[in-house]
Amino acid sequence: MTLHEHLQHLGSGTTYRYDQPDAALLERFPNPFARGELNPAGVTGTLNISCPEFTSLCPVTGQPDFATIVIDMEPDQWCVESKSLKLYLGSFRMHGEFHEACVCRIANDLVALLQPRWLRVEGRFTPRGGIPLWPKAEYRRPDAG
Repeated sequence: MTLHEHLQHLGSGTTYRYDQPDAALLERFPNPFARGELNPAGVTGTLNISCPEFTSLCPVTGQPDFATIVIDMEPDQWCVESKSLKLYLGSFRMHGEFHEACVCRIANDLVALLQPRWLRVEGRFTPRGGIPLWPKAEYRRPDAG
């Protein structure tokens, strides 16, 4: 089995939808760190993913909000596929939701898909009214220490 054989978005035509966040866009692949044949020394691995093109709308004013979404995690059996993550994050573009709710939704959708050992999602939003707001959501699986 190759790590990418079940991925549907990578290498195919892309349909973009910008008005409704959709966790069904997310895809995963087996974590190479968790596979003995790919990791004979048993090294541990973490992921840091920085997505600097995130946009959503203020649910009250309709004004655009811009952010870098930073995802840090220690995966268990699964990793998120990057094109599917880009499509998923793009689906927020014309959706009205507060910063904190966006970050909470992203974290919960990734936890549901990946069941990581731990995960942190941070939204580094550009200042609005001179106030930068960087909400963080963190998850640690109870048995992961």
